Amino acid sequence: MQTLRRQIRKQRRSLSSYQQAQAETRALNQLRRLNQYQTAQHIGIYLDAFGEIRTKKIIEMAFKHGKQVYLPVVCNMSQKLVWVEISQHQYRSKRFANHILGMQEPRKSRGFHVAKLDLLVMPLLACDEFGTRIGMGGGFYDRTLANSPRKPYRLGLAHDFQFLNIQLERQTWDQPLDALLTPSKLHRFKR
Repeated sequence: MQTLRRQIRKQRRSLSSYQQAQAETRALNQLRRLNQYQTAQHIGIYLDAFGEIRTKKIIEMAFKHGKQVYLPVVCNMSQKLVWVEISQHQYRSKRFANHILGMQEPRKSRGFHVAKLDLLVMPLLACDEFGTRIGMGGGFYDRTLANSPRKPYRLGLAHDFQFLNIQLERQTWDQPLDALLTPSKLHRFKR
């Protein structure tokens, strides 16, 4: 598993700026047609930091469509994520703090439970044809979703090479995806 993680991280880091921009635009075009996006009012999404599909255009599109956008903040006590609503002004002026793990997050503000979200766009390292997701390694999304009374639609966002044709081992605590959106295809999974 560690070898797979290293390979995918390396492959993501090797993408050119042009390849990243193309992937972001193609993913955006697919997302805008997705019914779960169109009907969602509260969208949780990440700020890209480690070679994931870039989210800038998606976040701007959500603001343009009048959606409420939430970014994750790691709660140090529980090691779960809470979701902080951001404004378009806050996003554009980059009012974020650097987290110890290397990503940016909103400056401390009131965080909401994941149950408030209609759509949760999640980063990942890999996903198989059953919706099993290998996350970034901290288990934050799995812990956050495990005991939620209401679960948002879980949409993984990844480059095409992150969708694997092998079955990944799913642990009891792993939270599967409802769908995976790549630049070339939307993969839907049965739960």
